[in-house]
Amino acid sequence: MNITIFEDLDKLYEKAANTFVDLSKKSIEKNDKFVVALSGGSSPKAIFNLLATPGYAEKIEWNKVYFFWVDERWVPLDDDKSNAKMTFEALLSKIPVNKDQVFPMYKEGIAPEEYAKEYEQQIRKVLGPDGIFDFILLGMGDDGHTASLFPGENVLDEKEKWVSAYYLKPQEMFRITLTAPLINKADNILVVAFGESKRHALNEIINGEYNPKLYPMQLIEKKAGFQFFTDEKAGG
Repeated sequence: MNITIFEDLDKLYEKAANTFVDLSKKSIEKNDKFVVALSGGSSPKAIFNLLATPGYAEKIEWNKVYFFWVDERWVPLDDDKSNAKMTFEALLSKIPVNKDQVFPMYKEGIAPEEYAKEYEQQIRKVLGPDGIFDFILLGMGDDGHTASLFPGENVLDEKEKWVSAYYLKPQEMFRITLTAPLINKADNILVVAFGESKRHALNEIINGEYNPKLYPMQLIEKKAGFQFFTDEKAGG
């Protein structure tokens, strides 16, 4: 596993933002577009805030970036729990993005299971039958979950669907998520997770037995293009 341990979180955020910039340039030069799937949470927010600053924003051809989400709580886009709302506030409202190239993981008036099918078709329309994202940004929970791939859930066994929606009983709400088979297709995956609370899960994922039902992050393939950014509290 390609792990980088940072002493300073600001340096971690800077490296992540620079990674986004560098990959955007390479993808746009190669394919004239940069297709990403983003996560929610405080770590991505800090990265998005940085990308919105002139020093970074001016280096990216935003009109050629396509935005999808890794996962979402099934709540309206103006709900504070919405990952999309956070991303719009931190980044998308501050850059010259093409609205037709932004695909929030929520739609009013449709069941989440039905929208999962529709979302997969949106991905196929942009990426084609191979479904290879240029870049996916992931986080990791204290329990070793990533995206909405939570321990013990049936979604962990998914082999065919690219997008799945299901009711998460512990949270008493629906979640919609990219599945592990689709995430693993990506050319580049960056996981950002740090802090003492992540130490146990990270240690199990690196050194423990393969048990993705308990530690879903193990489903994500540690291949070329995979990076894990953490700090000394979690990975030192």
